[in-house]
Order: sequence, then C-alpha cells, then structure tokens
Amino acid sequence: MDMSQYLEVFIDESKEHLQTINEQLLELEKNPDDVSIVNEIFRSAHTLKGMSATMGFEDLANLTHQLENVLDGIRNGKIAVTPELLDVIFRAVDDLEAMVVSIAEGGDGKRDVTEVVAQLKQIEKGEVVVTPQKSHSTYEQTYDEFEYTILKQSAEQGFHSYEVTIKLRSDCLLKAARVFMIFEVIEQIGEVIKSVPTVEMLESEQFDDQFVVTVVTKVSQDELQKRIMKVSEVEEVRVQSVDLHRSNLPVEQKEEPKEEQKEETKTVEQTVEKKQEAQEEKQTGKQVSNKTIRVNIERLDVLMNLFEELVIDRGRLEQISRELNNPELHETVERMSRISGDLQNIILNMRMVPVETVFNRFPRMVRQLARDLGKKINLEIIGAETELDRTVIDEIGDPLVHLLRNAIDHGIETPDVRRAKGKPEEGTVKLKAYHSGNHVFIEIEDDGAGISREKVLKKAISKGIVSEQNAANLTDKQVYELIFASGFSTADKVSDISGRGVGLDVVKSTIESLGGSVSIDSEEGVGSVFSIQLPLTLSIISVMLVEIQKEKYAIPLSSIIETAIVKKEDILHAHNQKVIDFRGKVVPLLFLKDIFEVPVIKEEDDFLSVVIVRKGEKMAGLVVDSFIGQQEVVLKSLGNYLTSVFAISGATILGDGQVALIIDCNALIK
Repeated sequence: MDMSQYLEVFIDESKEHLQTINEQLLELEKNPDDVSIVNEIFRSAHTLKGMSATMGFEDLANLTHQLENVLDGIRNGKIAVTPELLDVIFRAVDDLEAMVVSIAEGGDGKRDVTEVVAQLKQIEKGEVVVTPQKSHSTYEQTYDEFEYTILKQSAEQGFHSYEVTIKLRSDCLLKAARVFMIFEVIEQIGEVIKSVPTVEMLESEQFDDQFVVTVVTKVSQDELQKRIMKVSEVEEVRVQSVDLHRSNLPVEQKEEPKEEQKEETKTVEQTVEKKQEAQEEKQTGKQVSNKTIRVNIERLDVLMNLFEELVIDRGRLEQISRELNNPELHETVERMSRISGDLQNIILNMRMVPVETVFNRFPRMVRQLARDLGKKINLEIIGAETELDRTVIDEIGDPLVHLLRNAIDHGIETPDVRRAKGKPEEGTVKLKAYHSGNHVFIEIEDDGAGISREKVLKKAISKGIVSEQNAANLTDKQVYELIFASGFSTADKVSDISGRGVGLDVVKSTIESLGGSVSIDSEEGVGSVFSIQLPLTLSIISVMLVEIQKEKYAIPLSSIIETAIVKKEDILHAHNQKVIDFRGKVVPLLFLKDIFEVPVIKEEDDFLSVVIVRKGEKMAGLVVDSFIGQQEVVLKSLGNYLTSVFAISGATILGDGQVALIIDCNALIK
C-alpha cells in the first residue's frame, strides 16, 4: 500500500510528539518524583512507536520501544531519575529527531543507534550508566541506495569519495558559522553527499563539537585536510576513503513487509480515514472538532504578492475618487478600502507564527550548556505565544542563540562565585517576548555579572574604536553599544569584557537587516538586558508621505513621534549643527533636500515642516517641504544593484504610479 499520502501528517505529528517529550523531560528533571510527567512522556513515545511501525520505519519504532521500556521502569518505581539517566534519554531523543529529519528530507530514517540502545538496556536492567566520552576513532557512515549510487558513479568517473570527521574547538562559540565556512571550503573543490548530523541540525547547532561529512572530490586526502584545517577554530580533521564494498552499504533487494505489518498498515489507514471523517462532520454535540488545514508557505507568499498589488491599485482608486469628487464612487471606494483592510489583516495573520516555534529549542540548549559549564541556570520563558511574521521567525533564531549562549557562558557566574557575592547559586535567564504598538520586543535578561564600563572602554580605546578624549563623555548606554562594533573582542581573551563581544556584530547586522534594532542595559554585578525590537510584518507598512521640492518620500510611522511647524528664527546652533528646542530637548535638524541632493526648484518659506523621529534614546528633526498625509504602502526592495544607497530602506508605488522612496530613519539618526 502507498503510505506516501500520510507521510506529511506523520512527519508533522512526529515532530510535535518529540517536542512534547523534550519539554516534559526538562520538567521531569525539576520534579523527578512526578509520575504524571512520566505518563505524559510515555504516551507521546507510545504514539510515536505505533506511527513509526505502521509507516514502516523500523529503526525509529525499535528505538522508541526501548525508550518506552525505560519510561515504564521509571513510572513503576523500578528506575530512579538522575541527571545521568536523562543524559542518555536526551541522546536517544536526539537520534529520534535526526531520523525524523532524515525521513522529511526523503531518506529512509535509518541510523546507527546501537550505542544508545545498549545504554537504555543497561538502565532497564538497573545497571549504572555513565555517558561515555565520544570516541575519536573514525566514524563509519551508513548510506541509502540513492547515496550509494552517487558514490559508485563518482568512482567510475574518476572522483575520490572521502568520509571526513571534523572536530571544532570546545570553546567555539559560533559553531553554525564555522560549519558554514567549512562547507564553503569543501564546495570549492567538491560536493557534500551526506552529513551526520544533518545540515539542518548543524545550522541550528544541535551537535556537540564533532560532525562527519561524505565528500566527492578530485583532490587528494592531504589537500582536503589541509584546506579544512585553515578554517579557524577547527581542532582536528580526519579523512578516510569510502569503502564501497563494506557490509553496511545497501543491498539491491527489498524485503516484503510481514503479514502483521500489513495488518497494522490497514488499521492505521482506517484510523486516518475515521479521523478525516470526524473532522469533516459538523458536530453539534458536546465535542467541537478543531478544523485546521496545512497550507504551503509558498502559496501564502503568492497570496501576499497579489494582495500587495491590490493595495497599490486601492491607493490609485482613492486618488481618482478624490479628484473626480463623485459621491457614489467615493462611497464604493471607501467600502472597498474597509474590506481590503480586513482582508489585509487576515492575510497578515495567516503569515504570523508564534515565537514559541523558535523558543522551543532553547530549554534543551540551556540545560546542556549549564551541565557543560558546571552552572545552575533557571530559564524562564514569558510570552512564547507572541506572534511574528514568518520571514522574521526564520531569521531570528541564530541571533537569539548567540545572545543566550553569551548570557549563560559569560553573564551568569559559577555557583561558588555567586555564593561569595551573596546571590542564589542558581542564575536566572529570562527570555521574554511581547507586543508594543507596531513592533514585537524580545528581551534576554540575566542576573549575572553585568558589563564592566571600565573594561569595555579600555578595550575600545586599544582597538581604536573610540578616542580617549571622547571616551570620558560617553554615557553608560553608549559604552555598552560599543561591544556591537565589528571584531570588538577578538584580540584578547574573551573574558576580558565578560565575553560580551563574540558574535554580537553579527547579531546586530542580522536584526537590522530585518528592520529591527538591538539595545543593551546593564549594571555591573547585577545583570544585563539585551532588548531586540522587530517589525510585526515586513511587507505592508504605514507611512507619512512627505514632499521634498517636487519629489515624494515615505517615512515609516513607527519611527515618528510627531510633526511640527518651526519658525526659521527658532533654529539654534550647537557644535556646528542646526538644532531646535523640542519640548525641553535639543533635537538636531537634518535637511533632507541636502542629504538626498534634491534639485532646488522653490526656495524655503519662513516656516519649516519638521518630522520628529526617534531611535531608542536619540531623536532627530527631518526637515521637509510639506506633509502629504498618512498611507499604507507596500515596501519593495531596491534590488541587488542599489543595496548601498544611504538612508533608503526600499521603495513603494503610489496610487498615481509614481515611485516614492522609503526613508531609513535609523541610518539618519546614526
């Protein structure tokens, strides 16, 4: 029977069950005597085992079955829950996740799990298990038929096939970046056929410090090793030729499924059919079915693009309606604007994803890091249900990983240091997400050592980032911002400034590329807060349209405090800069016609139109010729040829067909 029609449902549900197991295992570590948690884990493992066996993924089913036996021992009081036992179970769950990822990528879900199965069997028998250190002997890969065919054909065409085991330094902080660099080096001279763990797991740093890639190339073993060793923070590279005749390579024949497996398959088919029928029925009784449908994200992107065109045409209709001043047309256009506004909200909400999808992987990472560093850490997650645009969610994971690792590795002190300072042994890291206006804020707060102003300034002066004369006048907040400078803490040991500079320039550039910003607040000895501000959506934004001479520009409303009319005689001078007194604050003026070199057609009046904008604590007054009004516009990229245009984040097409450039207020304030 063809099970492919159920494969997508199987993959999605398997991922959900594994996520539940991960979350509940972390809870079990905190409450080892709570049987209800064990029962919850057991239920998810049992369901996963049944689904796997039905779909024919025997390795997945067998490992889950062995995990089930251990869980059964725990809930019956025969096996005690210890951190060492949980280490083994977590390793088993990692293997299960790798198998599901393999299946999702079109593989057969096979994986060598003999070591972890043996450890689970030892636990089941009541024997003490100490998690062994990873062996440094050469790893032996397994291949499916497709991969085997590629290796065989490559050998026939004169290529070499190598299994390359790569070990990163244990203190490597940006593992994903190093993996990317290694793959770039390999792809210059050959092709990667397989990697263990998978590329997806490597990118999300779900590995210790070692991984294996199978490479097809024409260069020699020594040359390949030499090139990979040139990547910084690589500790060791071992290369061996692939033996195409060894026993664990696939055979051509496939076994017929057993009779009981056929029966199980029928049962699952019936179950799935019943499930579908139940969802199709409109229930009026006690239970209400949860009607959901999975939609490919590409379809949503197409829908979004079509709606963006509709927004442009809506603007055009509104303009024609104003010009003709026809009451009936005006009424129809107004109604259409209202309906398209509702439609816009629905489409944007369809693209919204809870940040929980990113936050879910952090508790495991924090647990592992805390155990590796000998620290006690309590991770608090607040506001995981907060929603963000899918395109932002895709990009935000890595910056958050870097900030969390920083907080744990260098912010939170070791238990003995915390005791000496009069703090509780367990450090707290809070990961908080919340909406505010048109933005989502994500904060990472720790109660660790904080950032030393003195050490940061010392390093910044030695690096030439700031002069000694200017350093004395900087506020604490401005000093903390210095650690975002490129390569800030690479010269000396990271610990010189609490390790806060590693990868932070990458974090900042990633967040700013999403139209967001990141700021720091810290108190030495008390802790630090990193705050990330992100736009709710990236495609349709509210702007204030302004005119500069005869050109139209758009300023995002999210950056605007208010607009003002200023008399020429009220303009003051400070440090060779024109400024105004705005509600008791000195605000510098920026004349946009000079910045954008707009040809002067008409001279200035005695009154200036000013848009007051803000980024964090800093403000600026943008001088324009006139205000046109507020409008919702579609943000379009300027393309690859115009990436370096100063203070312009994109463009939009207005109702009359004109192009208006969208001003990047952050760049102007800088």
